[in-house]
Amino acid sequence: MKQLTFISFLILAMACNSVQKEPTNFEGEWHGYLDIGDDQLPFWMTLEKSGDDWTAYLQNDLERLAVPDVSIKGDSIHIVMNAFDSEVFAKMDEEGKIVGRYVRNYQENYKSGFVAERNVETRFPVTAPPKSDFTGKWEFEFTRSDSSTYEAIGVFKQEGNKISGTILTNFGDYRFLEGNVSENTFSLSAFDGGHAFLFVGSEDESGSVQGRFRSGPIYFQTFKAKRNEDFELPENASLTQLKEGYETLDFSFPDADGNVISLSDSVFKDKIVLVQLFGTWCANCMDETNFLAPWYLENKSKGIEVVALAFESKPDFEYAAGRLKKHAERFEVPYPQLIAGTSNKEEASKFLPALKQVLAFPTLIYMDRNHRVRKIHTGFSGPGTGEYYDRWREEHQLFIDKLLSE
Repeated sequence: MKQLTFISFLILAMACNSVQKEPTNFEGEWHGYLDIGDDQLPFWMTLEKSGDDWTAYLQNDLERLAVPDVSIKGDSIHIVMNAFDSEVFAKMDEEGKIVGRYVRNYQENYKSGFVAERNVETRFPVTAPPKSDFTGKWEFEFTRSDSSTYEAIGVFKQEGNKISGTILTNFGDYRFLEGNVSENTFSLSAFDGGHAFLFVGSEDESGSVQGRFRSGPIYFQTFKAKRNEDFELPENASLTQLKEGYETLDFSFPDADGNVISLSDSVFKDKIVLVQLFGTWCANCMDETNFLAPWYLENKSKGIEVVALAFESKPDFEYAAGRLKKHAERFEVPYPQLIAGTSNKEEASKFLPALKQVLAFPTLIYMDRNHRVRKIHTGFSGPGTGEYYDRWREEHQLFIDKLLSE
């Protein structure tokens, strides 16, 4: 009788334990942040399940980026940022938080603590009502660690304690930034799975702003800014130039399958050719590819070809080929992508001797039907820049129409 009672007790205890141990629920909206040095960089993330498949969505203001390579097993989650060579390894703890690490694989020692929790109302903590309104256009000056400086434009829109916008340099933009304002301080961030940007600035009594910029756990700069509706950056088409004595940009590089493609190939004969210098690691390159891929399909019948020369993070063909295939799949790239070299701008200049130097990725080179270089556009202002993106698209099409009419 005692033995039966003891067995019954064990069965009851096991039943109670099985009831208490509910399946881990990852679905829903999460407020995440990365530990980057002395700061935390926040972002929004949504996890959704369809059948047996999981997808993570990273939200930065108007942009919602899908990350379909998500695996969940028990209380563990693994997110592979398919557009970039980076990953999240994490577990759900007893408090219901997702805790782990974010790793950028192609950069040595690039690791950040990763935490996500539910039921957070604002991207950044709002400690007091806003006293400053940062809406408008700002002239920025950034200072690097070596004391050198460069200029940029900030374009912001503020509604209450919410602020959004972007910051543009001559070589690109920091994409869709989103954040909050407390008293006279703004905090803005963006996280797309491959890049982590944080800007914090405070306005003083004179109306000037002083602040700091972090890109991940390693890169740090300071900045100052002032309102200036008339400020503009140098024209992008004037930055990268051909060397004297050169008229064309010849190339001959392999694609991801090892097939060598050259400008002399018959497919380019008597065609307007656009050559994109890019890297799959580059956020602005991603935006440019997202424009060029559908644009090429709409315009190739007019006698236009596009070819992309990739400069990847590692001097390894198989690694670069794998990155290009993922990139082509994600953006449905219909034109050839060739493996040209590594992401070092000085090295890229050696592979393209017709150019005085490669200043930035991306760079878009326009060649006419005779394959003479007619224009070189350095950098790219993506959709997060609003009117600057619209302006570039209009200028791009007007120049293409000019080449077609010749």
